[in-house]
Amino acid sequence: MNIALWIIQILLALLFLFAGAMKFIMPVEEMTKGMPVAVSGLFLHFIGVCEILGGLGLILPMLLRIKPWLTPIAAAGLVILMIGAVALSLMIGVTAAIPALVTGLLTAFVAYGRWRLVPTAR
Repeated sequence: MNIALWIIQILLALLFLFAGAMKFIMPVEEMTKGMPVAVSGLFLHFIGVCEILGGLGLILPMLLRIKPWLTPIAAAGLVILMIGAVALSLMIGVTAAIPALVTGLLTAFVAYGRWRLVPTAR
């Protein structure tokens, strides 16, 4: 179970680091083009910072063995972001929400797995 959690954590960390970085690289107009609601650039940059920090929080605390209990907390914070992503994607269509839903479920599995299944030193 520990190996499965590590694999999922690494893949999710890469995904969130990429998504967060793209929120700073892409123009705001390009990111908000298909959105059903108006979203400010400042809010998108805030989400980008949260995704980058959450992606780092999935890996670094356990890898460096410095406060490893932060990993499930980072995963739980990313679950909250993914709930918002699912809600926004549902406004576009059900099929648009599937990737966000799967990512949120995997992130919830990491949060639960690192908190209960393979707990770290607290």
